[in-house]
Amino acid sequence: MAAATAKKAAASKGPKRGLYFKVEGAKVTTAKKYCPRCGPGVMMADHKDRTTCGKCGYTEFRK
Repeated sequence: MAAATAKKAAASKGPKRGLYFKVEGAKVTTAKKYCPRCGPGVMMADHKDRTTCGKCGYTEFRK
C-alpha cells in the first residue's frame, strides 16, 4: 500500500516551469512578465483580462 501512495505522489501535477521560458538559439527569455513590486524572480499569472502577482496581489488590467 505504501508503494502505491509513493507512486501517486510522484505522478502529481505541479507547476510546469519549462513553459515559463522560451529558448531562441543560445538565448533564453521569459515568456511571462516579472512583478514590478516584487522584482525579478516573481512572475505574474496571465488571465483573460489581466496579469496578476500571486505573491503581493499587484494587478495590471488589459484594455
